[in-house]
Amino acid sequence: MHNLKLTIACGRYDRTQPLIDGRVTPQGVDLTFLPLRPGETFWRMLNHDEFDASEMSLSSYTILRSEGDTRFIAIPIFPSRVFRHSAVYLRADSPIESPSDLKGKRIGVADYQMTAAVWVRGFLLHEYDVTPEDMTWVIGRPVRTIKPPEGLRVEFMPPDRTLEDMLENGEIDVLASVMIPKSLGTTVRRLFRNPRAIERAYYEKTRIFPIMHTFVLKRRLYDQNPWLAISFYRAFCKARDIAYYWMYDTDALTVGLPWVIDEVEETRKVFGPQIWDYSIAGSRPTLDALVGYLDEQRLTRRRMSVEELFAPNISPGLSEYLRATAEE
Repeated sequence: MHNLKLTIACGRYDRTQPLIDGRVTPQGVDLTFLPLRPGETFWRMLNHDEFDASEMSLSSYTILRSEGDTRFIAIPIFPSRVFRHSAVYLRADSPIESPSDLKGKRIGVADYQMTAAVWVRGFLLHEYDVTPEDMTWVIGRPVRTIKPPEGLRVEFMPPDRTLEDMLENGEIDVLASVMIPKSLGTTVRRLFRNPRAIERAYYEKTRIFPIMHTFVLKRRLYDQNPWLAISFYRAFCKARDIAYYWMYDTDALTVGLPWVIDEVEETRKVFGPQIWDYSIAGSRPTLDALVGYLDEQRLTRRRMSVEELFAPNISPGLSEYLRATAEE
């Protein structure tokens, strides 16, 4: 059988670099890997179906599936996971000191339905009793336009402005952003002054390590070749494990941080040996939380189950088995 010639788009991360440089190849695939930034990848895939497979916003994908859009099927690969308490920014002179002070304020987000904003609203509600209706939402330039849920106070950013400029000028009180503002440390500060401690406590309480992105195949391609899900899953697991192997190496540090070995060891004390989990079972608290947040924030048409999001031939039990065999 000839290999399939496939093009995928995904970010250039330590955990994907072995796929980019050819140290890892999915079995049965002649792979062209386009290392694109997430925003470009999502736009081109959501609006034009440009790639055979790609990184994908987990919230956008889940919303699509709830609407009956079955163009894509996900594999439990999570290229991006980020705690988002550290992604809430204020002017340095803001009187806001705690999440409860956000009630009645204006908060900017690039895209109301983006996964990072879903996580921010989720922890604000569940940890601090601040609801989306408590704030006015100023929306930037979304990758996929949706109608905001009814009952929210929503405005749209003027076309000649940026949300960062609006924060600097006091036109919004808060910015929830996946990008670090250029003025952080001078005229901009974080809401949580010690975000790492807050995020660690959040994880230890909830076991949630927020997932931002998943990996999707075109459904037509998967239906014709269901083995591709397993092939890509094993390859991504192997690439991630190679990245950790080289990171945890004292012969010559592969990451330009002097205490990276200590960082790995300290992080494993919190997460266990598998920090970046690609299994459904190992990521269950996170996945359950996200589908719940999307439902309560009225972004999905119905509450989705975790299992219906992912390729049916990669069940929770099989994803654990495949992860283990990829590590051998």
